[in-house]
Amino acid sequence: MPWRAMVAQDLAKVQILADTIHLDHPEEPQVFAERLRLYPEGCLALEEDGRLIGYALTHPWHFGTPPKLNSLLGGIPAGATTYYVHDVALLPEARGKGHAVQAGERLVRHARDAGFGNLSLVAVNNSQAIWERLGFHVTSVPGLEAKLLTYGPGAVLMVRELAQDVS
Repeated sequence: MPWRAMVAQDLAKVQILADTIHLDHPEEPQVFAERLRLYPEGCLALEEDGRLIGYALTHPWHFGTPPKLNSLLGGIPAGATTYYVHDVALLPEARGKGHAVQAGERLVRHARDAGFGNLSLVAVNNSQAIWERLGFHVTSVPGLEAKLLTYGPGAVLMVRELAQDVS
């Protein structure tokens, strides 16, 4: 499987990928570095033929309170209630090859092994259908609407429950 643990030496390439893929959602280098420092087991890199073509950033968090984009977390909160998927990003040429499914399966395994009852994320850039294929569904949290608007048009909070999930 081409997904592997991200290392500090990947960060410059991850930044280039992010700047290429997320034109409407730029994030500063320190955001990526902090995620890797705080929760390295939740940071993945996708390599193909020696070239970085994707990445994933995930970490424990409080359900229903997604972090603001391009913001530092300051730490992993005590009593985290969800395994939060901050970003799974693939270059266009890496899409349609099953890499998103592989990443999703790996993230679900990690969340389950770590004892989380769910994974959550904010779907942006028309990615809702991809996440639905991976077992996520749209959910709502009262008062979250204004924050979701900061993620861009059509952004939705999604969750995948693991309690009864056996995949």
